[in-house]
Amino acid sequence: MNLLTIEGLFVHFGGVVAVDNVSFDVRQGEILGLIGPNGSGKTTVLNLLSGFLAPHAGKVRMRDEDVTAMSPDRLAQRGVLRMFQMTRVFTRMSAFDNLLTAGMARGLSEAESNRRAQALVEELTLGPVQYLDAGQLSGGQRKLLEFGMCFIEPPLVAMLDEPFAAVHPVMREVMAQFIRARHAQGFTFLLVSHDMPIVVDLCQRAVCMNAGRVIAAGDIHSVLKNHDVIEAYLGNGDAQSGPDDLPSLEVH
Repeated sequence: MNLLTIEGLFVHFGGVVAVDNVSFDVRQGEILGLIGPNGSGKTTVLNLLSGFLAPHAGKVRMRDEDVTAMSPDRLAQRGVLRMFQMTRVFTRMSAFDNLLTAGMARGLSEAESNRRAQALVEELTLGPVQYLDAGQLSGGQRKLLEFGMCFIEPPLVAMLDEPFAAVHPVMREVMAQFIRARHAQGFTFLLVSHDMPIVVDLCQRAVCMNAGRVIAAGDIHSVLKNHDVIEAYLGNGDAQSGPDDLPSLEVH
């Protein structure tokens, strides 16, 4: 069953077309990878789906409801949550209080927020830093904290924009395991990442964009073997390197 259906999204900034007739669906309970080289329009699509940008054309439906251009707070009430490339936490509050605040903002009682925050601190290995101001945490620890804030009240769909970028491998694996565990419980993810090994490991399907357009969609392995995808990442001159080389690339 489709959780999100994206139909013909189009947006331009002046004379530059950033998203050009983009259509795909996000199925209930899957981890869908949204991939493509830098500047292909992936983050703009996430902005459109999470309400931070309104399309000039096209529609977004959540199940049977038209949520096109709905505000971020209204989408959050419906269970659409977003993690950004630049982590957004309350830097002058402790990591634990960040989790409490997120829970209470989602309508949980203080007692329930406290219970869930304690469980997330343990799962995300944040125990040693839970009482430090979030601004004192490393970049990877802030990413882990944002995961906890996003999932203290589990979302209907989590949109993750480059969660693994510039993160220590140990913390990256904690994040990946967190996603695997939630996926096993039936949660839905839309994952934007340049970390191809993790995308291949986590995602069942992928949508690849280039120059604002969808150039391939389907099973992750089929997408990575698509000639247009290889060309988009490697260029005409290197396309003969073969599709098996693509999953090992990390495009920055």
